[in-house]
Amino acid sequence: MNKKRIPDWLLKARDKWTFNGQQRPDFAQVPKEGQVSVWDFPRPPALKSVPKKLEVHHQGTLLALSHNALAVLETASPPTYYVPPEEVNLELLTRMEGKKSVCEWKGTSTYWALRELPNRAVAWSYAKPFPPFDPLTDYLAFYPQHLDCFLDDEPVTPQPGGFYAGWITKDVVGPFKGEPGTGHW
Repeated sequence: MNKKRIPDWLLKARDKWTFNGQQRPDFAQVPKEGQVSVWDFPRPPALKSVPKKLEVHHQGTLLALSHNALAVLETASPPTYYVPPEEVNLELLTRMEGKKSVCEWKGTSTYWALRELPNRAVAWSYAKPFPPFDPLTDYLAFYPQHLDCFLDDEPVTPQPGGFYAGWITKDVVGPFKGEPGTGHW
């Protein structure tokens, strides 16, 4: 890992996590056959190719359609899906100038809004992600709280809270980070 690109304060932030996917806590749901527990996902997160059909719509208009998404799998969170920019209708989106955040694993994000609703973030991307997340460069992740998202035609339930954007489907069990009092997860 190229730690020169990652500031010391972020490297220190990475060390604070109690849960890292090594051992499922007692309060975690036990997955049934065909399910996975978010408590088995690693920290630092894993990056996985997803050949499933992924769709994102806003009021019936298709924003993204992919069979080439990447999923970030991190302890306590449902998968977050990133779509290649060429599979996103970028004409319907606009970059939100001045709005950004920093992920200790992936780097500094750029937020995106619908052109018709320019003050509400519906997606984000990373122009220069930290390694080993370089494959996410310019891919967009969408908030299912604000859009209609589907994975293999299954409607997605948004991750709790307003900040995170994991996609909850029937094959993922929690509890999930995002509820009040779960920030340390």
